[in-house]
Amino acid sequence: MITRKDVEHVALLARLELTEEEKELYTGQLAKILEYASVLRELDTENVPPLAHVLPLQNVFREDKVGTHLDAEAVLAHAPDREERFFRVPRIV
Repeated sequence: MITRKDVEHVALLARLELTEEEKELYTGQLAKILEYASVLRELDTENVPPLAHVLPLQNVFREDKVGTHLDAEAVLAHAPDREERFFRVPRIV
């Protein structure tokens, strides 16, 4: 069972400022969610294989092939600003 102290702890971790009413509301809502999750534990999953996706999907990757590379000087010739062999970009802080 979830307590008000649990809700306050999660709110602290999430850097949320909750009012007293919100703490009460979320305590009740989270308790109902956890209660429903406990009902799901009662399901027989003995013959259900673990899976990451409900559909049998596979990623299709192309094979890596070494190809020709662009000449660094040719690429940097079109750069608006450069420093030695690198693109120079505005500093973002």
